[in-house]
Amino acid sequence: MSKAEQERDLGEVERAVGSTFQNKQLLQQAFVHRSYLNENPTFPLRSNERMEFLGDAALGFVAADWLYRRFPTLSEGELTRLRAALVRAETLARITKALNLGKHIYLSRGEAATGGRRRQSLLAATFEALVGATYLDLGLTVVRDFLHRVLAPELERVLAEKSAKDYKSQLQERAQARLQRTPVYRTVAAEGPDHEKVFAVEVSLGDRVLGGGKGRSKQEAEQDAARHALEGWESD
Repeated sequence: MSKAEQERDLGEVERAVGSTFQNKQLLQQAFVHRSYLNENPTFPLRSNERMEFLGDAALGFVAADWLYRRFPTLSEGELTRLRAALVRAETLARITKALNLGKHIYLSRGEAATGGRRRQSLLAATFEALVGATYLDLGLTVVRDFLHRVLAPELERVLAEKSAKDYKSQLQERAQARLQRTPVYRTVAAEGPDHEKVFAVEVSLGDRVLGGGKGRSKQEAEQDAARHALEGWESD
């Protein structure tokens, strides 16, 4: 990569963060995956793993502080669940894809050829490293502004799912009230590569299958199965 290409790429990342870095090498290092160094041992920068460690801590703190101030009546348990939803790998990978940051990652040829730029865990780790680099170079205020901006749509998504799509709780309450039984969920299939796996789940009461569903995670598939079960119940 030429110096001009590197600077252009860094500019794209800086626009995503919303600030200009003083130390461009810190920003570049946030995108250096360990596999790249295995193939390029003379590369002047270290991997992003230490930045990932720091960014993970900064992300957790900023998310906790934001939720604590925004929702003064929520319990500790409810705040913990919201924070977990915001900082999980699935959420961070989705943000990384939305910002188109995957193309900037330094990967080995093998890692790139096997879909590393789309792998959820790798994208999430890169995002955490970027947060770490931003904290080191620009400070907590910039980190806070950046995270509030990119996490806001994810928080709205979580709140919408919690209020409108908690089908498992609805199904369990109905089953226990009417039949004094608890629904049982069973994973019947898991297809696709690890970074794009789709799960299929069935929910049943006793010997009766009430519905089936699919999702990118087992939890999502269970919610989908419960939704279909409720729709079938209402039509009976």
